Order: sequence, then structure tokens, then C-alpha cells
Amino acid sequence: MIVRQKLNTFKIFFTLRGSIVPKIYPQILLVTLLSIIVTTIQHWSPSAFPSYGTAPFTLLGVALSLFLGFRNNASYQRWWEGRCLWGQLVYDSRSFTRQVLSFVDDDTEAGRDAQRSMIHLTIAFAHAVRHRLRGTEPWQEIEPFVPTVHHDSMRQAKNVPDYIMRLLGKQLGDVRRQQLSSELMVQNMDERLTSMTIVLAACERIHYTPLPFAYMLLVHRTTYLYCITLPFGLVASLGWVTPLICAVIAYAFFGLDALSEELEEPFGFASNQLPLMALSRTIEINLLDAMGETDIPPEITPINSYLQ
Repeated sequence: MIVRQKLNTFKIFFTLRGSIVPKIYPQILLVTLLSIIVTTIQHWSPSAFPSYGTAPFTLLGVALSLFLGFRNNASYQRWWEGRCLWGQLVYDSRSFTRQVLSFVDDDTEAGRDAQRSMIHLTIAFAHAVRHRLRGTEPWQEIEPFVPTVHHDSMRQAKNVPDYIMRLLGKQLGDVRRQQLSSELMVQNMDERLTSMTIVLAACERIHYTPLPFAYMLLVHRTTYLYCITLPFGLVASLGWVTPLICAVIAYAFFGLDALSEELEEPFGFASNQLPLMALSRTIEINLLDAMGETDIPPEITPINSYLQ
């Protein structure tokens, strides 16, 4: 995710980091080149293209704007829901850790081991959720927080975060059986685990359910058809200004199309997608600090205004 301070008016026009321009400049160049060719032909042979009215392009432009606006709203809603879910995961992780440290009896070695194990598994769960959503290998980050006896079975699990959550549930059951906490507090802690499971399921729903392909295809085709045919409708009235106007319109429409496609999947590595590494590292730091650990990893900071 791009993290930068407010830019002044001059820098806005020349900022590429986080901009959608690098993704759509081939389309803009195509439309501009076509507009120059059409304008040149019109200049040397004014009768080459009939004089079309702009009404059809106005109507199609309004319809296309509505389509793009609807798709951008849907994509942004997915992006914002993903951010809210990770905020919920941060909240649940902190709350669960506070309950474990406050209400699990630490007068015995068994109680202290249970506290440490459950908090470490919570950290592993946060990292595992990130890796599952991004399709990356999680073992280097999560194995230090999972007991060695479970490593082999964890590597064979189809859903690693869910496997870790089952380990957390079994650990909480052991706490109840050993009477290290009251029945009421065990129930409250189980509700936190259930909430974290809901976060996982909701993130998977967003990740594995894209917007309908037919709708995306319609928007893509309409955008290309509109921008490619636009020079023919404007050249008679605008003349040599046609390439500039068509380039600006192509930037707006292709940019909205590409941006909505990027926001549709909020859990990736693109510039405008969510900083899952920073969020999961925040959970790790908070939980280790709550345990009184001193060997705490540093926070993830932006590199060239990009926060992973």
C-alpha cells in the first residue's frame, strides 16, 4: 500500500509511484497514436471521414461512466471490507492475549506454558492467514511459533490457518480440563477464537469470489470500443486538439478500469493493495510485548512510500 504525505499541485502530475499510469500507458499510447493518424488524414483530406455528431459518444460515455463507477464502488467495498477484517483480527488477537494473560492461572508451570503456547499460536495464525491469502510459503515465519511435534502434520494440512486454529482450540480445551481458568472465561476466550475463524472465512470469501466475469468483460470491451472510436467522432470539430482530448479521456476510463481491477483483490502485493505484512507484524509485536518478551522484531516501515 502506498503511504505518502499530501502532495502539492505540481508533484501530483509527475508522481508515478502508486499511480495507475504504468499499467495503462500502452492503451493511452494506442489511443493517442490512432487519434494522430485520424487527425492527420482529416487535415489532408477533409472529406475522408463523415462529420459525425457527438450525441452517440456522449450517451455511451455516460453509460460507460456509470458502469465504471459501479465497478469501482464494488471493488472499493471489497478493499475496505478486507481492511476492516484485518482490523478485527488485530482486535481479536489483542483481546484474546489479554484474556489469556489475565485469566489463565500462571502460578504453575502448566499455566505459564499454556499462556505462551496459545499466544504463540495466535501469532502463527495471523502470519498463516496472510500467506494463505497471498499464496506464499508460510513455514519460515510460523514454525517458530508452533510446537515442533505439529510441524509435519501442519505441512500436510490443506488449510494452515484453520489447522492452527484447531490447535488453539485443543489448547484451550486442555486449559479447561486442567482447571487453569473458569468455565466462563474459557467460553469468552473461545468466542474470540470463533471471531478469528470468522475473519479467516470472510477473507477467503473475498479472495476466492471475484466480481462476475461477464460484467468485467462488458466493461473492458466497452472501454476499448469507446476510446478507439472516439477520435472519429471528435476530429471534425476539434481538429488537432483531438489527440490531447482523446488521451485524457483514455487515461480516465482505462485508469478507472485498471484501478478497480487492482482493488478487487485487496490481499496482493500491488501498490494499492493492503499492507498485510505490516498488519501481521503489528500483531506479532503487540503479542510478544504483552508477554514481556525482549526479542521483538522491528516494525515494517514504508520503503519508497510502499508499505508491504
